[in-house]
Amino acid sequence: MASNSNPDPNSTEEAHKSLRHSLLGPSLLKAGQDRVNQQKVGEIIYNASKGSKFFKHEERRDEQLTKRIEGILKRKKELEALDLSVYVKKVDEQIAALEASRDLSQTIVHVDCDAFYASVEELDRPELKEVPMAVGGGVLTTCNYKAREFGVRSGMAGYIAKQLCPHLIFLPLNFEKYGQKAEEVREVLAKYDPRYEAGSCDEAFLNITKYLEEHPEMTPDTATEQIRAEVFAHAKITVSAGIAPNARLAKIASNQNKPNGQFRIQPTVDAVRTFMSTLPVRKVNGVGRVFERELQAIGINTWGDVHPLRHLLQPLFSEKLASFLLNCHLGLGRTHVHPVDEYERKSIGTESTFSDLRGPDPLRAKLRSTAVELEKDLANAELKGRTVNLKVKLHTYEVYTRQKALGRAICTAEELYNAALPLLAGLEVEFRPLRLRLMGLRMTQLVDANRGPGRLEELFKNAGTAGAGKRKRERDDEGWEVWPEEEFTQMKAASGEQEEDILLLSQHEVVDSDEEEGEETSAAAAAAAEVAVNSKNANAPEQAPEEERWPCPICTRMLPAEDALFNEHVDFCLSRETIKEAVKGSSGPPDPPEKVQQHQQQEKRPRKIYHIPLMP
Repeated sequence: MASNSNPDPNSTEEAHKSLRHSLLGPSLLKAGQDRVNQQKVGEIIYNASKGSKFFKHEERRDEQLTKRIEGILKRKKELEALDLSVYVKKVDEQIAALEASRDLSQTIVHVDCDAFYASVEELDRPELKEVPMAVGGGVLTTCNYKAREFGVRSGMAGYIAKQLCPHLIFLPLNFEKYGQKAEEVREVLAKYDPRYEAGSCDEAFLNITKYLEEHPEMTPDTATEQIRAEVFAHAKITVSAGIAPNARLAKIASNQNKPNGQFRIQPTVDAVRTFMSTLPVRKVNGVGRVFERELQAIGINTWGDVHPLRHLLQPLFSEKLASFLLNCHLGLGRTHVHPVDEYERKSIGTESTFSDLRGPDPLRAKLRSTAVELEKDLANAELKGRTVNLKVKLHTYEVYTRQKALGRAICTAEELYNAALPLLAGLEVEFRPLRLRLMGLRMTQLVDANRGPGRLEELFKNAGTAGAGKRKRERDDEGWEVWPEEEFTQMKAASGEQEEDILLLSQHEVVDSDEEEGEETSAAAAAAAEVAVNSKNANAPEQAPEEERWPCPICTRMLPAEDALFNEHVDFCLSRETIKEAVKGSSGPPDPPEKVQQHQQQEKRPRKIYHIPLMP
């Protein structure tokens, strides 16, 4: 008898357990959700969205994540069969170095307005305080605490929120009103720290260390209580606060006693380590649904679970994520607080969602309007960008991004549109017909729009005399050039290189993204797109221009006139770490576990010292 090819319903339901949890959304741990029956909420969301394009997309993502976790677990089993004692020792040395750098001298406060948009709306309509209410339409921006008792939360689809709470009241967004109220809150914060850091319109970090020194009668707790009382008196809304020795801990603490409360983590190593040991990994900003599930799969549910598996973090994930996990495990974070506009911006972008959009003309019209919006943002920030990024979400909820490096920095809407159009054309060839629900443009590799010739231009200017005027350097016994330590510092400054302080990991850095980028456009699709975009020039005679070449201002080598290749070469020439490694044979990051075990079986050999020969 032929076997039944239909999937077993029981096995399907078992496989969808993780999907049900994922469908609860990114705001699962928002304040006000503690007493909610999340299993019941998950079942309602699951049944309400089942069969939709969104559901199918989430189902595919869940299957992909399950396969990835299977690979992680297989890798973990292989690693556990190896002798990793040497590797454990190296990670412990890294932890000791991190611990030695801990700073407990600062008092950082994170202030977070309680259900900000909803609270502002309740000022105009006090009767809404006692009924479930949400701000937003298709997707909820926020909701009050009455609505959260039913499992309603920010980021939830409006029709699902209505199923959870049939008598939910919806209000439209009013950003002008929210902005005015945010200014009232900030007027109070500036009294305690003029250099406060506004994370968004409804939250901010303050360093009140100096304020406490100037007011010795105040403690961190009483000063924070006073801040909250003044905000309520001045702005008529409540705020919650977290007090801790660094920004990461302060942000976590501000969510402990919401709404209208505060929580302090004492500035001692024992207090910090004890607090983090039982804290769920998802409570830390930067750990989303995907990364949480990967961590739980290998046995990390709380930050205290990191230590027994510390030697497996880098082999299973990456060096950057391993560093992030160790810092969180230790409760380390940045202690500097300053205005947001003093941070170096890495990118500027804009995006919008809409109902299904298709067809060349509507898609190009949307691309042009998006370019106009991005031009405004770039103008306000007085910046230009050298790489354009196009982001789209298909009608099937799949997200794809494409990017293109440009030969120069641009900022006008026309330039942005023309740079992004080939990317859109490529997607039109790849997905026929192309139907979108979201489109966004982002510029990276930002430069000051008002800046004159940059560092590379100055280097070009002096390239012809790059070798002139060099003082004769000393040589060692073997005739190799000796590079003094102070010259490494000078070269580092010339290259614009900055030391990356592991403790200054940005509180806003996204370590885990809930959106997956699609595969890159195929070569055939890209070629077809280029033909489509440039079809109007198809009859133009082809010319073979003489190849332009640029001289490296450091080694004077002639290179092809390609920005990416040239910049990479100059960075290499100026790299302090590359030179130091070659000169001193400096040790790099810990070897992979397999190599560690291999090295244990080999005889110790004297380290070979490499030198850099004189450049021509």
